[in-house]
Amino acid sequence: MQALFEMADENNRSTRIKVINKRKLRQRRIANGRYRFKKIYGGLNWNPDLRSPLRNRDWVEGNLQRVTAATQGRVAYVYVPNTAELGHTYFKRYFFPQADRQAIIVDERFNGGGSVADYYIDILRRPVVSYWAMRYGEDLKTPIAGIHGPKVMLIDETAGSGGDLLPWMFRKFQLGPLVGKRTWGGLVGILGFPVLMDGGTVTAPNLAFWTPEGFGIENEGVPPDFEVDITPKDFLAGRDPQLEKAIEIVQRELEQAPPKTPTRPPYPRRVLPEP
Repeated sequence: MQALFEMADENNRSTRIKVINKRKLRQRRIANGRYRFKKIYGGLNWNPDLRSPLRNRDWVEGNLQRVTAATQGRVAYVYVPNTAELGHTYFKRYFFPQADRQAIIVDERFNGGGSVADYYIDILRRPVVSYWAMRYGEDLKTPIAGIHGPKVMLIDETAGSGGDLLPWMFRKFQLGPLVGKRTWGGLVGILGFPVLMDGGTVTAPNLAFWTPEGFGIENEGVPPDFEVDITPKDFLAGRDPQLEKAIEIVQRELEQAPPKTPTRPPYPRRVLPEP
């Protein structure tokens, strides 16, 4: 619903405002005959004209706190709302500050697509290259910003286009299991918008996905490895069975294969032998 409100056009502005105002009232309660705020949403203003979507940010931050608490800070949580500019912003904002964690849950539910998000996959696939012995302090590794432990991705039936391709690539490169519901299967592209005499435009898909195995994903979507649904009852109760399942899987994998930090070898002797 949040995404629908944010995507509403100006023709639906008045209706949207009425609905949002009703939802705001639900965040208040009456005490002593007066309204009292039940919850204040946090958020950032990126610039004077672009205000942070507070409810979405609150949901993301809540999920991050839930994962952090359930895993004692060992697992990162990164949400990507699409595979366009906003998705890249979210990925960078949430991945790099948590790059010291041992495992990661990538949440691409409600992903609106946009473009090919191979950037996300490139970062997630980074292998350990080397370690650096420091004269002072702990040793460093290259790349510094890399999570090399278990990985899980959350998907659902509202994620499509680039949101179809992202979990497909996640599976192709064997980064980890997919949890949730099959994506909606809208992986097509539209390049170019021919202008008509009356100023209108025509759009039609003119970009189709294929591999040496053939065409795919369009009208099929990407199925999960662990199918988990969220019912209205779950939603009203504040539960997220999909996220809970992802936490369960990543914790189990951490127990079965805990990350190993290699022992620094002895320093080489560089003293010349006596003549």
